Amino acid sequence: MVLRRLVYALINNAQLVERLAESRPIRRAAQLTAFALTRVQLAGKDAARQIRSGEVGRRGVRLRDSFLREVKEGIKDASRKIKDKK
Repeated sequence: MVLRRLVYALINNAQLVERLAESRPIRRAAQLTAFALTRVQLAGKDAARQIRSGEVGRRGVRLRDSFLREVKEGIKDASRKIKDKK
């Protein structure tokens, strides 16, 4: 509780906040945060562009087709094995 009040008093001190904002570690942290946010934003835009252009859709269609082909082959193999046992 005492620590909370002490931190609260320090955060509300305008001079201290200004000096911290001008310090190298805080500026570097702000730069890294801005860099990370920019990279995430660009990646999101790129993913949205791919979805709109259909690049991801074509991959999904190929995956679906190969999956269905494998399932059909598996069903045929299973039915052949059942017929061979009889």
